[in-house]
Amino acid sequence: TNYYPFPFVFIVRIRGTNYPSPHGIPIDLLDRLLIISTKPYTEKEIKQILTIRCEEEDVEMSEEALEILTRIGMETSLRYSIQLITAASLACRKRKGTEVDVDDIKRVYSLFLDEHRSTQFLQEYQDQFLFSEDTSKPPAPPPSNEQMETA
Repeated sequence: TNYYPFPFVFIVRIRGTNYPSPHGIPIDLLDRLLIISTKPYTEKEIKQILTIRCEEEDVEMSEEALEILTRIGMETSLRYSIQLITAASLACRKRKGTEVDVDDIKRVYSLFLDEHRSTQFLQEYQDQFLFSEDTSKPPAPPPSNEQMETA
């Protein structure tokens, strides 16, 4: 029997060959891979990461704004909430403030979409985009081969 140190390894045929391999990945490539187990960040860890990022970017942020940014990071992604730091800092600077507050976070949250809200928007308005394909309408007839009159 074959022993694999990982509990859920599936032996699958490598695409385009008849050779079986774990996960369908060629053995010589699999030998060079490193498997790292990861887990989602906790709320406390996200808040700590955001605090460090604010310090690195010289952004003064109120505790309430940091709490909202942490919640956004938990519900969307850490990358998105980190990107909101810079945008909120610019919004704060524009209103001539010295500390990013909840209103700045709300403003930039309404201006910049996260992945989920962007996907929702695209699905909702897909029929209004240039290359949308509405399957309920019959397809357009193919172009004719007649020459266009140029005279």
